[in-house]
Amino acid sequence: MTTIDIASLGGESGEPAPDSPGEQKEITGRSPTQIAFSRLRKDKLAIVNVCIIVFIVLCAVLAPVITTYWPWGELSTKPNFLLLDPATGNTMPIVGPPNYGFTPDHPLGVAPSTGTDNMAFLLYGLRTDMMIGLVATMFTMFIGIVLGLMSGFSRGLLDRVITFFIDVFLCFPFLIGAISLAPIITSRFATNEQALTRAQIISLIFILVFFGWMGLARLIRGYVISLREREFVQAAMVLGAPTGRILFKELLPNMAGPIIVSLSLTLPAFISAEAVLSFLGIGITGSPSLGQMIQNATAYYSSYPLYLYAPVFVLLILVITLNLLGDSVRDAFDPGTRR
Repeated sequence: MTTIDIASLGGESGEPAPDSPGEQKEITGRSPTQIAFSRLRKDKLAIVNVCIIVFIVLCAVLAPVITTYWPWGELSTKPNFLLLDPATGNTMPIVGPPNYGFTPDHPLGVAPSTGTDNMAFLLYGLRTDMMIGLVATMFTMFIGIVLGLMSGFSRGLLDRVITFFIDVFLCFPFLIGAISLAPIITSRFATNEQALTRAQIISLIFILVFFGWMGLARLIRGYVISLREREFVQAAMVLGAPTGRILFKELLPNMAGPIIVSLSLTLPAFISAEAVLSFLGIGITGSPSLGQMIQNATAYYSSYPLYLYAPVFVLLILVITLNLLGDSVRDAFDPGTRR
């Protein structure tokens, strides 16, 4: 009878075969969110966008620190930096551009109207815009997610009521609401400049949230309707799980992708909306903002183009970067749409 050496099956050295149980690697599962973030880490465009956004956020957050330790960082007006131009009748800066060379004390020059350093105003304006956009986005996400979950999971009167309000608010023009609310706030707090600035910021956040939650709510509602008949939801209902647990523990984690994409697209939209409203004079007037700086610079677009192009360029880079990051996040969570 022929005998077979079992050890020889693994090789001449007698080691176990590579596919033996002792050599098998442990297999660990990954959630869809972990897979998406793994794709994002391999996306070079997404990494570049994240670095740019982090740099802009740091400049905005550290604006008080930067303007304290840099010689050009004073936000107060400096009339002695201005000189009346008899040809045009405008006051033009006597330091820095457009008529003088660049100086490290004022790399973007000073404002022709007040003498305020443009770099300091730009940093504080960026800080104001990002704060308003981020706060409004967080409130919008919360309201849209909660109402979308409730509307999609319920099948009766509550769903019809929430859907009705979504349709009504979608029909109401955003700009008309902002224009009608601004004069009321201005007349109510006109005597107190500090209170007026605070009221303008709060009202602007309220307007953005009031007219911004419907799209996300409708999106979440559609996802919930497609998921509520799935086996894991039915099993949780059969086991007697509370409705809140089903909504926030079972359904919500399965919608991380569309929520993150909506977040990355809502934030730049709100930042742009704040700049547009401030440019029209119905947004922030008592605190620095990019829209206010653009509005002040439009009168000097031909004689002092840098005064106008600097805030426009920063706003353009911020919005484009956030939108490109949103596209990368969408592609990571939905490989079927990858470019």
